[in-house]
Amino acid sequence: MNTPLSTALTTKQVHRVVFLTAIAMIAFAANSVLCRVALRHSAIDPISFSVIRLVSGALILWMILKFQRPAKKSAGSWGGAVSLYVYAFAFSYAYLKLDTGTGALVLFGAVQLTMLGYGFLQGERMGALALLGLLLAIAGLVILLLPGSSAPPLASAVMMLASGVAWGVYSILGKALADPLAATGGNFMMSVPLIVLTALPFMSSFHADVVGITYAIASGTIASGAGYAIWYAAVRHLSSFRAATVQLTVPVIASIAGVLLLGETFTTRLGLSSLTVLGGIALVLSAKQTPSLKPRD
Repeated sequence: MNTPLSTALTTKQVHRVVFLTAIAMIAFAANSVLCRVALRHSAIDPISFSVIRLVSGALILWMILKFQRPAKKSAGSWGGAVSLYVYAFAFSYAYLKLDTGTGALVLFGAVQLTMLGYGFLQGERMGALALLGLLLAIAGLVILLLPGSSAPPLASAVMMLASGVAWGVYSILGKALADPLAATGGNFMMSVPLIVLTALPFMSSFHADVVGITYAIASGTIASGAGYAIWYAAVRHLSSFRAATVQLTVPVIASIAGVLLLGETFTTRLGLSSLTVLGGIALVLSAKQTPSLKPRD
């Protein structure tokens, strides 16, 4: 059941949801940074990165579930597994040709459209203040990512678009789950045979080095396995509009991480964009939710 953040939860629960959401956004940004660094500065190829990422994520989640007291069984669904597989596979290949900013814009633009479209069909509506915040956040991303960027390669843009739609579906499926950790573990485990079967035709072109494998494992275990379980725990308490809007922080976080960790130049445009996006999201999260036009389960 989807509960409005501001009305259905206690103050303590709201703080917990905000904290979990912030951690999840950092994990999402870490995936972009790890994938970009691995594919551009190591010898690993996209399919190997995707296989290692999903297998290592499944393994760490299986271990966590197994050693919990009492031990839990994995859950998940084939819908979740397929959307996770499509997201991870398309994400890796898209970043071969897209720069970080353009890729993030296409990815989370697709996430926005998918989740907002779902929310609209479910009867969710945004008030004037929330709509203003959404437009402000989108404008901040445009300030950051569009000026000076060349047109992205069509095939890569389509791959990232598919990745974003798949991630939007994955987030939507997580909104009704009672056990986020078990569901995430099940989704990862069920995605492994899908990515392995996809990888078989590419076996002759596999290549990787220790650095690339390390990045892929970090992406799978920490940024994906743990990060997605945390996101599933948070997204249950966010409306589709809020869940979609808050993910606009990810390109900003990834850009700042590039400055701090990869030596990229900090610009006035980056600072202005960050303030605009975060200010817009603050408006969306603080605005009252307009009642749904449809009854909820």
